[in-house]
Amino acid sequence: MKDQIKKFLNEEQDPKAIEKITSKLSDLLMKNEEIGYIAVQKTPGITLLPDSIVLTNKRILLCKPKNLGLSMDFIDYDWDDIAATFVKENILGSEFSFATKSDLTISIDYIPKIQARKIATFAKEQLDILKNGIAPIATNPIENMPIIETVPEEVPEIGEVEITAIEEVETEEVTNFAEIIPVAQSQFTETASHDFSQPTAKPEKSLADLSQDELFEKLQNYKKLLDNGLILQGEYDAYKKEILSFM
Repeated sequence: MKDQIKKFLNEEQDPKAIEKITSKLSDLLMKNEEIGYIAVQKTPGITLLPDSIVLTNKRILLCKPKNLGLSMDFIDYDWDDIAATFVKENILGSEFSFATKSDLTISIDYIPKIQARKIATFAKEQLDILKNGIAPIATNPIENMPIIETVPEEVPEIGEVEITAIEEVETEEVTNFAEIIPVAQSQFTETASHDFSQPTAKPEKSLADLSQDELFEKLQNYKKLLDNGLILQGEYDAYKKEILSFM
């Protein structure tokens, strides 16, 4: 602990105050908690029992001596609960303040300017870490390779789906569907062999001449063609739109 606080003694901290604080903190620090900085109050007159502020990597602690310095009160605030920090430099020292997320503002005045700047910098670093997080850096790039390899494994599957869809479209040879008579698929063979030059052949009525029932039947026949893969979805939608315009 003594080696850790030597850096503080070069910035106008009271050595006796630092010693008292660190001796009390030895039992209060949590696992993996480290002291980042200690600032000690310095009033214009003689300060027998100065307040102090301790910043660790986990929280801010306010240290207030009592009972003539025989005991000390510690009030701590986790970094998770701190919304912002402020420093106001005055003629006699500086005032360090921080606001909590519960709209509570805590201040400690008469902090030497150099100490106030140091705690403000440390506080900003801790809040930035809390806000942005620390991105893990991979020490061995090979560990990331399996994640990269999973990408090309999925590409062939997508490509196969696209190729299959294209092949299915290409096999659907489409003629002029405006001339297709709306009959069941089983009747197409008979229609193909039928001689339309015979007197029995009847010209197809236009949509405007069809009754509501005939229009509905025609729409159903186009749906059958779509279900059997003989026309495309876009063509069916066009026929459907045209038929519905006469219904």
